[in-house]
Amino acid sequence: QVQLVESGGGLVQTGDSLRLSCAATGDTFSTYAMAWFRQAPGEGRVFVAGISRSGGTTHYADSVKGRFAISRDNAKNTVSLQMVNLKPEDTAAYFCAADPEGRFYYMASSTWPYWGQGTQVTVSS
Repeated sequence: QVQLVESGGGLVQTGDSLRLSCAATGDTFSTYAMAWFRQAPGEGRVFVAGISRSGGTTHYADSVKGRFAISRDNAKNTVSLQMVNLKPEDTAAYFCAADPEGRFYYMASSTWPYWGQGTQVTVSS
């Protein structure tokens, strides 16, 4: 199993940038596909971005393409989400997720068995 801890959330203004990080411990990090999801109040968890085990392939939700970038450092057991040009609609709790089956392109939250506790991102207008 893998344990995940997110950090980097905060309160920012429209147009600002923010970088989220997720630190993994436990199992061998490089054997897991990783992803970021987000959840706004009263809504379900929505896929944001996914990255393959090697980091060579990524997949994004249409709503964040061109603004968000997912990356990973297998030597440091971390996955990051760089967010630029943030909008109020990006406000949500952000969660990192891990999948030992390597399905980084799967957008259904039920596919992902391991989750962090989340970090809040609030974008003011």
